[in-house]
Amino acid sequence: MTSHKTTQTMKPATAAKKLGVYLEATPAEFQEGVVTRSELNALQAEPPQWLQDLRRSGPHPRPVVAAKLGVSIAGLARGGVTEALTTEQIDALKQENPEWLQKERTTQAEVRKEAVRIKEKHAERAERTEQSGS
Repeated sequence: MTSHKTTQTMKPATAAKKLGVYLEATPAEFQEGVVTRSELNALQAEPPQWLQDLRRSGPHPRPVVAAKLGVSIAGLARGGVTEALTTEQIDALKQENPEWLQKERTTQAEVRKEAVRIKEKHAERAERTEQSGS
């Protein structure tokens, strides 16, 4: 009985998400094919020029846009940003610093602070439990 390993493949959308790029901006052959795990690893290890260009200039998918602006994806939507943006457009938004962006950044900072507070509280509780158990 021989066991043969099947090649893991993924849809282009999944591969684009893992690479942090906007699928619609990738080359046609990338969008139309399937990507194997080893191809994905090769793209991550030695990104071709098109991938380097996309990562540098965009257009970027919403999770990347949100991260570059320091807001949540929901915050982007509340700000009316529903499309992929280029690095240039993101930089222009940062310069402009509209009221919605300031508000969303403040909200995001509070969310992060609260997450840290909760994490520390859980760590303290776990430590007390550990100490009382020994």
